[in-house]
Amino acid sequence: MDTITFHEPPIAGTEIDQLLGILDRTRSVLAWKCGGLDAAAMRVTLGPSAVTLGGLLKHLTRCEADTFLWKMSGSRPTPPWDTAEHAWEWGSAADDTPEELFSLWVAAVQRSRSAVAEALTSGDLNQPVHIGNDGEHANLRRLVLDMIDEYARHNGHADLIRESIDGLVGEDPPGPAGQ
Repeated sequence: MDTITFHEPPIAGTEIDQLLGILDRTRSVLAWKCGGLDAAAMRVTLGPSAVTLGGLLKHLTRCEADTFLWKMSGSRPTPPWDTAEHAWEWGSAADDTPEELFSLWVAAVQRSRSAVAEALTSGDLNQPVHIGNDGEHANLRRLVLDMIDEYARHNGHADLIRESIDGLVGEDPPGPAGQ
């Protein structure tokens, strides 16, 4: 994935447009921070942490499926997640090529976008989703916010790791945004 499309959320728009725009922006930043690197660079760690850019991509692949498929609809995990141990993706990413990691992640993002778009045809962000605690169900808004939070946290990790690899810094990918 050498071409990264940067998504700037709309300045004005509906709550749905803005939240999904921010989510796509955080996805774009992760793709930029992980893009254009070889397998060795995708395995670089920083300090005592075992977090790698490859691990981040695979972890966020799992988070996309966990949030917008399993938590949203209650559907069962699909391979490889159905048999994977907790946190398996962090270590197993070292065995994957950058192309495989991006392919998994892009497919997960596309499935998530489709699942959210489908859900929004029958309701808004207030609609209840499958996951809940003590008989109370979360709503779609909560899942979107949780995913934004997950990317925001891990984009900070990606910033530091990428800077340590080749000095790449910045908040947004270069080039025009919002097109």
